[in-house]
Amino acid sequence: MRKSHPVRRAVLATAATVSGIVLLLTLKPGSDQGSADAAGSAVPPAAAQSPQGGAQAIANGTVTGDAADTQYGAVQVRLTVSGGKITKAEAVQSPKGGQSDQINANAVPKLNQAVIAAQGAEIDAVSGATYTSTGYKKSLQSALDKAKAAGAAGSGNDQGGAGGAQALGDGAVTGDAADTQYGAVQVRLTVSGGKITKAEAVQSPKGGQSDQINANAVPKLNQAAVTAQGAEIDAVSGATYTSTGYKKSLQSALDKAKAAGAAGAAESGGGSAADAPAGDGSAGSGQGGGGGSARATLEDGTVTGDAVQTEYGAVQVRITVEGGKITKAEAVQAPKGGQSDRVTNQSVPRLNQAVVKTGGADVDAVSGATYTSAGYKKSLQSALDQAGG
Repeated sequence: MRKSHPVRRAVLATAATVSGIVLLLTLKPGSDQGSADAAGSAVPPAAAQSPQGGAQAIANGTVTGDAADTQYGAVQVRLTVSGGKITKAEAVQSPKGGQSDQINANAVPKLNQAVIAAQGAEIDAVSGATYTSTGYKKSLQSALDKAKAAGAAGSGNDQGGAGGAQALGDGAVTGDAADTQYGAVQVRLTVSGGKITKAEAVQSPKGGQSDQINANAVPKLNQAAVTAQGAEIDAVSGATYTSTGYKKSLQSALDKAKAAGAAGAAESGGGSAADAPAGDGSAGSGQGGGGGSARATLEDGTVTGDAVQTEYGAVQVRITVEGGKITKAEAVQAPKGGQSDRVTNQSVPRLNQAVVKTGGADVDAVSGATYTSAGYKKSLQSALDQAGG
């Protein structure tokens, strides 16, 4: 029995050691879990504050990023923001034709979903669609920058997210031309009192069946834009391409009008958009109050409008502004050759004079030069938009 005591002691010692190890192992996870809980209690507030704080700076509404050129075509992203969060992302432009159609049919939906999940531009490129992914992210970042700028302007004016539609700046604004399979579509909006009072397609597909389709579709789209007071309009049956292009250009025009409204509100210290209405007055007339003229915001210098294609050739207008007034207008491009030379030589000087006289785009077409006059006015409006009018 005496010899058994050492054995018993060894067994007891071993048991005690094992028990101690088990206790230590049991306590270790408890310690880690406690650390994780502590970290968890600290991290969520920070995480909640960071994304939430960033999201709060994004203005509610729809914003379209700048088109980003790639080796295979442009990519342009549009975001929809609600409650300070991105609820929808879509590529309004992406490379088309050949293998690009297949690549982007797979890549674009994945990129759109990734944006909503990430709530920002920190998204991975889609394998096999490197160029599209790179262009997408560039345009996406541009859209986010615009949304944040609008959000900052809105919060600075204490208008919050509900003031998105009210932020439209008064005046006329022309959206970017949106290419379609049958030709470009470009929309111009007229805003008064913060509301869209007129919408018109200054460009649309022409020739052949397009004339008949657009004669029916465009007036319906124009009415829908005014009724909806935004770009959430239905496509016209039988005019899918025109409708899609129309909505893209319309959204571009809205983005520009919102940016102008935010800038105007910031400059006037939170005053209403009506403090910068449209008109053809002088630079000083707008300083006395609400009766000022948006034309007074024309910046001095020389600006060239977009080239506008007509049935007989392109028309492009350049204006010179001094002291907030148009002092010179000229057509740097006009239809040439054959009878066009005579028509252009007769009509362009009259149009130039009319612009200087009226100080804006409200000029009458010259009899016998309908196409040239229409193209001239479209390019002129583009130049005015760039000059701030």
